[in-house]
Amino acid sequence: MIRVDVPLAGDRSYPVLVGPDASAHLADVLPAGVRRAAIVTQAGIGLEVETGIEQRVFPIGDGEPAKSLATIEDLCRAFAAWGLTRGDVVVGVGGGVVTDVAGFAAASYHRGLPVVHVATSLLAQIDAAIGGKTGVNLPEGKNLVGAFWQPSAVLCDTAALDTLPEAEMRCGLGEMAKYHFIGGGDLEALDLEARIARCVEIKAEVVAADERESGRRAVLNYGHTLGHALETTGGYGLRHGEAVAIGLVYAAELGRALGRIDDERVAEHRRIVTGYGLPGRIPDDAVDGELLAAMGRDKKAVDGLTFALDGPSGVEVVSGVDGALVADTLASAR
Repeated sequence: MIRVDVPLAGDRSYPVLVGPDASAHLADVLPAGVRRAAIVTQAGIGLEVETGIEQRVFPIGDGEPAKSLATIEDLCRAFAAWGLTRGDVVVGVGGGVVTDVAGFAAASYHRGLPVVHVATSLLAQIDAAIGGKTGVNLPEGKNLVGAFWQPSAVLCDTAALDTLPEAEMRCGLGEMAKYHFIGGGDLEALDLEARIARCVEIKAEVVAADERESGRRAVLNYGHTLGHALETTGGYGLRHGEAVAIGLVYAAELGRALGRIDDERVAEHRRIVTGYGLPGRIPDDAVDGELLAAMGRDKKAVDGLTFALDGPSGVEVVSGVDGALVADTLASAR
């Protein structure tokens, strides 16, 4: 078992445990004194957990459609019907959809209950479950409604990956590809468990420096501006990780167009993405105008079109990028 701590101000730091059967440690990491546990999960997860206290399961729907305000309302009403109080805990058991929804419901109900995540997908283990960003989607875009709400602990059960569908693994691999360019070093030399732990360490370092995404933390969105636009405009059959992978290559192309990186660095982006078996080109049927509009609504876009872009000092946020250049790069990235 590998332990990585997320160091936050005050007494809010928390452990992330990475390893097979990490979920068996759930009772050990619950906040002291909690009386009941609301287990938020999905029917297909198939991982039963034991909290050592009274618990009840609250299932949600599958896929991105479950990341909605309607789901949050249904959960909170179910919590209220059970009589959940601030002396209880919410436990999210599943992938990124579950941890986002469980975290946001916990942050909202009674203005905040503690939450612990048992991450069962690669995406959740290296990204979604860690760092306290929770949220749901609107028709206008992904993750536009949410809250910062740090968990009390995260358990990354790597045994759960053995039965993870290939499509779900690809979601996580897109995020893992991102970490190669934000401090991952030689991730390729590590086995999967150590690679997951290294990604957690990187995210923990960034979150500790910028918990509420006022600056540096936005680098964790590398590849996501176009990635989220591809998901929002929809219809391309792309999973989240696949969309992020395309976004990474596009961000490299845009960085080169701005003179921030050279051809060799762009080629490295393509090598990493294709090495994970992920797509690197924008689908032919994606409409540039729709993608531009969606990127303009990105939550980082406070001063014109804004991207996390690679450069001489690493990945950083660049705002006010010229729209014509963004459009031209879309054309060249197909």
